Amino acid sequence: MTEPLFLKPVLQEKIWGGNHLKTVFGYDIPSDHTGELWAISAHSHGPSTILNGPYAGKTLNEVWDSNREVFGNIKGDVFPLLTKILDANQDLSVQVHPDDAYAMEHEHELGKTECWYVISAEPGAELIYGHHAKTREELAEMIHDEKWDALFTHVPVKAGDFFYVPSGTIHAIGSGVMVLETQQSSDTTYRVYDFDRVDATTGKKRDLHIQQSIDVTNVPNVVPKLDIKTQLIGDAKVTSFVKTPFFSVYEWLIANGSATFERTIAPYTLVSVLKGEGQIEVDGRAFDLKMGMHFILPNEVKKWTITGNMQIIASEPGEKA
Repeated sequence: MTEPLFLKPVLQEKIWGGNHLKTVFGYDIPSDHTGELWAISAHSHGPSTILNGPYAGKTLNEVWDSNREVFGNIKGDVFPLLTKILDANQDLSVQVHPDDAYAMEHEHELGKTECWYVISAEPGAELIYGHHAKTREELAEMIHDEKWDALFTHVPVKAGDFFYVPSGTIHAIGSGVMVLETQQSSDTTYRVYDFDRVDATTGKKRDLHIQQSIDVTNVPNVVPKLDIKTQLIGDAKVTSFVKTPFFSVYEWLIANGSATFERTIAPYTLVSVLKGEGQIEVDGRAFDLKMGMHFILPNEVKKWTITGNMQIIASEPGEKA
């Protein structure tokens, strides 16, 4: 398999979603409450479909199960990563995700460590990122007493920011923020607080998961320290945001030029075009790229050249993926 696997994403409506996935990226959204685009996904709740090549028409999880050589014959029951774009027209619920051990025992799927590249943020936008409790007992007390202002840490946010969100981190993406999220392939979320919202379709408040949240939250909160590095590869400015046991995430910024990349250790690469247009050349063949396209460079693609004027976010699985 020596060509990119281009993917058809899956759109998910959410109580907090908006229409920026249409107005900014041009996706055909189901409603003006579309919150998530699952861009590169093999999760059963929304698998991407391959658009080209010998696997056209198959879902990513089908190819993972039947043609593991495409991914370097790495082990694992499920494709380990999931790439999304989130459009927060309203605040997301304040939530926390379990680690692998807790999720496997209680939810029978992977845990969820994730990270966000901020595509856009309205003036004054913010995130909830962490908490102030010093002990688990204090955390439980503050949650049960609904001391939200004292508990949650609020962080201002702007376009171009990057946040690493390990499992156990209390967090929420705020209103007016759009992010590209790279995460473990999990759909387990424990809601701590949901602003007392009522779901218009059910007429009821959404479920909270108070005991699970208390169980899995990291106490005390630790803010991860990032070692962000930048280098030039050809005409590309390449920024390494994070390297973790689950994934590594990069930005490739190319301004009217070209850059040739070579695979090193990672068995495959996930790629999302956030801005611009151009081409990728693989094994003597050129493929057009434009804003909003998502694809995988399979294991047999050892070298590729990107030409044009583009902002790209790429990721690779880590050793625990």
